[in-house]
Amino acid sequence: MRVISGEAGGRPLKAVPGMGTRPTTDKVKEAVFSMIGPYFDGGKALDLFAGTGGLGIEALSRGMELAVFIDREKKSIDVIRDNLKATGLEKRAEVYRNDSFRALKALAKRDIRFDLVLLDPPYKLTGMDDVLLQLEELGLANPGAVVLIEHDAEHRYAARIGSFVERRHTEYGEIAITLYDYAPAPGDEPEGAETP
Repeated sequence: MRVISGEAGGRPLKAVPGMGTRPTTDKVKEAVFSMIGPYFDGGKALDLFAGTGGLGIEALSRGMELAVFIDREKKSIDVIRDNLKATGLEKRAEVYRNDSFRALKALAKRDIRFDLVLLDPPYKLTGMDDVLLQLEELGLANPGAVVLIEHDAEHRYAARIGSFVERRHTEYGEIAITLYDYAPAPGDEPEGAETP
């Protein structure tokens, strides 16, 4: 497992010990970033079920100015910190150990908005529609933000969840990637949201 491209391209990444965390494969990561980037001119990313931090680190390596990593497992948090240090990207990252919904509420209090949201929860978790609705309710996404959900291919998310509209759904064996664009109706954006 490694960073595919950008300033930290080629650097190896550690995996989380044990079988509980299944990192996104390099092949899927490469395909995903070619769909959503492949490179970014600044912006903020949220890696919510961060695991190894591989997706958020890839986004930083490809030009995001800041990434916030959230995971509730201490082992994951330790690995994310090690991976950020190994890639030299720790100065542009914030890492928090927290439950996803509590983390979103805490971020909303800071008045921060994201341009890219990466959701790669454990495969048995299929409630990412609730996470998208919470992102919208708390005003955590900039208009035009992209949300990526990596999930079990047997589960299918709705084509529209709140103001998130499916852009693409692709399957790679047992893994599926669903991409959404945040497209609130004019006037529905949270106050202070930046327009692209």
